[in-house]
Amino acid sequence: MKLFFHGGGCGDSCCLRVQNLSVKIGTEQILHDVNMHVHCGELVALIGPNGAGKSTFLKAVLGQRDYDGVIAFSAPGQRDRRPRIGYVPQSPTFDPGDPVSVADLFSCCMSKRPAFLGLSKAMRNKVLECLERVHGEDLIDKRVGTLSGGELQRVLLALALEPLPNILILDEPLSGVDVEGMGMLMDMLDEIRKTYDLSILITTHDFSILDKYADQVVLIDHTVLHQGKPQEVLNSEAFANTFHRRGGATV
Repeated sequence: MKLFFHGGGCGDSCCLRVQNLSVKIGTEQILHDVNMHVHCGELVALIGPNGAGKSTFLKAVLGQRDYDGVIAFSAPGQRDRRPRIGYVPQSPTFDPGDPVSVADLFSCCMSKRPAFLGLSKAMRNKVLECLERVHGEDLIDKRVGTLSGGELQRVLLALALEPLPNILILDEPLSGVDVEGMGMLMDMLDEIRKTYDLSILITTHDFSILDKYADQVVLIDHTVLHQGKPQEVLNSEAFANTFHRRGGATV
């Protein structure tokens, strides 16, 4: 089944609805009876132990994994079209010796013109416009392999925002990012969701950021164990039973 638009249910606002989602790979049941409701403008954090099915859930939303159940998106004036989804994958790596620059990376993704021919003035301006969304214009000529973890996440985020999506998905965006870079990245996501009214889904093992940035937290371990405000989830019995403690910190 595929992600589709539907009408009604959220008035004049837009939302992502997941109903009775199940995913089986071979004979192994990865997810079962997952239900979720996310409004545009919300940042929702998916948490859970390793192997809980978080990345599988994201792949189902992305259309990369077959599933049973319903994943539906509604938005005023955008019926009968598949929603645009921006995606930042988990911890991609680049060779530090690779000569490919940030500008080259954007050109390969956004243009049919071979990168070795150089960027046209129009394409360079377009890349700068994309990087401006993440306050990263100064990164345009840096080699991708030399970027810090935080800088690389900003570049990948800028790529995911072109064209502007309805739903932005980030799989472990804080992995490999130092403390200062984590704060900058989360501040950017907070700014982006407010500016562009996006639904943002992230997976994370860093619970310390949840109370400040997340509107909802969804605890998953093959199904939804608890969903609610950050402190509600972090202090729940389900969280305590899953992680053998209460409250937020990095695990």
